[in-house]
Amino acid sequence: MTSENLIKYTQLFINNEFVDSVNKKTFPTLNPASGQKIADVAEAEKEDVNKAVDAAKAAFSRNSEWRKLDASARGRLINKLADLLERDITQLAKLETLDNGKPVGDSEFDIQCSIDTLRYYAGYSDKIHGNTIPADGDCISLTRKEPVGVVGQIIPWNYPIMMLAWKWGPALAAGCTMVLKPAEQTPLTALAVAALAREAGFPKGVINVVPGFGPTAGVPLALHNDVNKIAFTGSTEVGKQIMAYSGQSNLKRVSLELGGKSPLVIFNDANLDEAVEIAHGAIFNNHGQNCCAGSRTFVQSGIYDAFVKKAVEKATNRKVGDPFGDGVQQGPQIDKASLDKILRLVESGKREGAKLETGGAQIGNNGYFVQPTVFSNVTDDMTIAKEEIFGPVQCILKFETLGEVIERANNTQYGLASGIITKDINTALVFAQSVQAGSVWVNCYDYITPQTPFGGYKMSGIGREMGAESLEGYLETKTISIKMPGKL
Repeated sequence: MTSENLIKYTQLFINNEFVDSVNKKTFPTLNPASGQKIADVAEAEKEDVNKAVDAAKAAFSRNSEWRKLDASARGRLINKLADLLERDITQLAKLETLDNGKPVGDSEFDIQCSIDTLRYYAGYSDKIHGNTIPADGDCISLTRKEPVGVVGQIIPWNYPIMMLAWKWGPALAAGCTMVLKPAEQTPLTALAVAALAREAGFPKGVINVVPGFGPTAGVPLALHNDVNKIAFTGSTEVGKQIMAYSGQSNLKRVSLELGGKSPLVIFNDANLDEAVEIAHGAIFNNHGQNCCAGSRTFVQSGIYDAFVKKAVEKATNRKVGDPFGDGVQQGPQIDKASLDKILRLVESGKREGAKLETGGAQIGNNGYFVQPTVFSNVTDDMTIAKEEIFGPVQCILKFETLGEVIERANNTQYGLASGIITKDINTALVFAQSVQAGSVWVNCYDYITPQTPFGGYKMSGIGREMGAESLEGYLETKTISIKMPGKL
């Protein structure tokens, strides 16, 4: 697939204009299916971030066009952006696949989910309100919800447009202004959607996009004293740094959606074929590049051997190749660093005694393709059972009892998601109440909608994306108390 007619925007987007970076620097974005350069993109650094924050700050000023808009008018603008995404979904999906490597049908699905997310928050724009409070004394007290102000947003490369929608939807509904840093591996669709936001009619400075690298663009954004909140999705390691930057600057609010090592627990009474299907999707969807992937597959001993056999067959038949090709289920990993990490962890699994049932190697020499991989006889102390692989590697562990598997599922620094497959509602309820995870999926996996809050326990993050809860991270609560007159 060529980039002809797909790439229209490679500059920074600041104050509703596409501009070169101050130092005129650029960086290449690569096609992970070939390793070849797609385009050179303007590289933001501190001075560019400052300009973007200044534009967002001006757009948030008390008498700005954005602040004067009715809440319902904000909703209409968000819906207009969703309309434009829907209009351009085919071209955007091709651009997403070119830059990210996922099958083009998956890109279309992601964009449709993004449209749904924007529409959900568009509907919330005029439904954000405070309360009246029966306070003691002779005052009437009430609360008012107000936007936090300028928001810095840093998103990953695995779901570029979807993560953008998860961040923009609640921030725009709340009335904030934004500076977004997309991942350096996948900057192209964020710039394309920024152009659509301008076409939709968002005022100058409300939305700004500054492609660049973490140390030179992300860090200045996180440290900026005029940024009132940072919303970050990415690794736990970087999430810790984001927290530290908040303390070093203005104690800005922080929301973090971080890593995971999520358990999917399958009991003897499960429908075997259905369980294999759910578990396969839980780890192999998006090439395993999914923070909530079911990367620890716990299978009860009574069906363990039969499950492994069917899981291996399904992984072996998974079609890997050109993400624009018919019937392709898995394209390349995002870059060489990810490829090398996956292969290193595969080697550790073999070395530490897990049984490699299928896969485990790179496919070809062009691009970053990995064979769908299945390990059996995995134990909790193995590196592949503890580290986030972020690739198409299924690790199947055996368990005996509910109590045992709950303890083992919780024996991790992470707590993003979890799943259970069983016909016994009591087993499902005990597990759901006991597992330390932000999401519990029963007889399904990765069920995320705009209405359902998503986020993690422990080192998987702080705060929630999606649902009404995500709005709270973009709002301040102001209490107003009014003294009543004495006797009339």
